[in-house]
Amino acid sequence: MPHVDHDRLVFLALGESEAEGGEATHLDSCAHCRDELASLRHVAGLGAGTQGLSDLPEPPEHVWQGIVAEIREAEELPALTRRRPPRTGDPVEPADRPATAPRSRRWPRWATTAVTATAAALIGVVGTAVVLGGGDEPPPQPTVLASAPLAAFGSTPKDASGDARVLDGSRLHLHVANLPSVPGYYEVWLIDPRTMKMFSLGTLSKASGDELLPVPPNVDLRTYSVVDVSAEQFDNKPAHSGDSLLRGTLTG
Repeated sequence: MPHVDHDRLVFLALGESEAEGGEATHLDSCAHCRDELASLRHVAGLGAGTQGLSDLPEPPEHVWQGIVAEIREAEELPALTRRRPPRTGDPVEPADRPATAPRSRRWPRWATTAVTATAAALIGVVGTAVVLGGGDEPPPQPTVLASAPLAAFGSTPKDASGDARVLDGSRLHLHVANLPSVPGYYEVWLIDPRTMKMFSLGTLSKASGDELLPVPPNVDLRTYSVVDVSAEQFDNKPAHSGDSLLRGTLTG
């Protein structure tokens, strides 16, 4: 029996049909057809395996442009079965011998589309992973040198809260929530609780959210250990207003 037709192997690999007649017997005895069927099933399996990856981020546009370029280059390649023109010195076949055309191995359009879609999905997934990962290690997380939970102070509503973290590089990361509305602005201070000496680190831009403020590198946080958020007026007075909204003590 001749080899199983390539298009027929594609159907078998995709599970669209079962081996009929002598096909099963031939596949049992023909290593060539078995290998080709196994390769086609492998491609089909890769395509099926991408179905669970739909929650990945959409690959960037340049990934798809690369896929299209690769497909177009492949389409322009010459067929491998194309016969080269005769050269000087080549033996000439007798005129009475019928020329045998090479057997076509072209896939039907739907099969080519299926394999192309599988390749595109795989390249897109890999491309997304490369773009997202950048091929580099993730940036290191900043070291937290000290931290403090901030609680409502004085007459401030009890749902107001916050967290302060002193990070390496002389920075204070401040997260606040539900600060009461004030006619002026919010200011952040470091206070020495023994002497009540204090200095300002800067202002907050909103009643809820995050702010990153610089800390003078020569500050001793064991001394200036209290973080204070105050309500200030636009009165051209740089001193603390005395109206503290949140406070907490740094530890660590």
